[in-house]
Amino acid sequence: MKKILYVIFTIVLLLFTIIGLLELLSNYTASETTNKKAPVQTVQKIIINATPEKVYRIMSDVNNWATWHTDIQQPVLQGIFQKANSFNWKTNGLTIHSTIHTATPFSKIGWSGKAFGAFAIHNWTFTPCQGGTEVTVEESMEGWLVSLASRKFQGGLENSLQLWLHNLKSEAEK
Repeated sequence: MKKILYVIFTIVLLLFTIIGLLELLSNYTASETTNKKAPVQTVQKIIINATPEKVYRIMSDVNNWATWHTDIQQPVLQGIFQKANSFNWKTNGLTIHSTIHTATPFSKIGWSGKAFGAFAIHNWTFTPCQGGTEVTVEESMEGWLVSLASRKFQGGLENSLQLWLHNLKSEAEK
């Protein structure tokens, strides 16, 4: 019995060591463009019957995301929405620390964020069109955990961004 417990303890310790090393050795490059070589990537679009100014104001008001977007909990922006400022948030069980890399009023928003085993780059573009605003969101995800479960992350990312766009549309068209 002691031998079995020792083997189990050794395996658990080894797994924790490997995961700890993977986290420590992960070197992600923050960028204003998504990583075209990332194992998980998507582009989603929607037309919103509101001005780019209104859509931008909603998206740049990070502290209020949870009031209209059901996938987000506890968003907290440090300072104002501008390049180099950071915010923390939770989504789909992950706690994420993000840093803004793009804040072009009424036109573009972007940030990159790190979570356990993952790094993502998000870019949002608000383009005026007949009937309102075309919103395009592009995201890439990479990291050791993302690579191990890329199919799950791909499906989760696509579903998450579709819900985000749907909720943004509902909020902006009020």
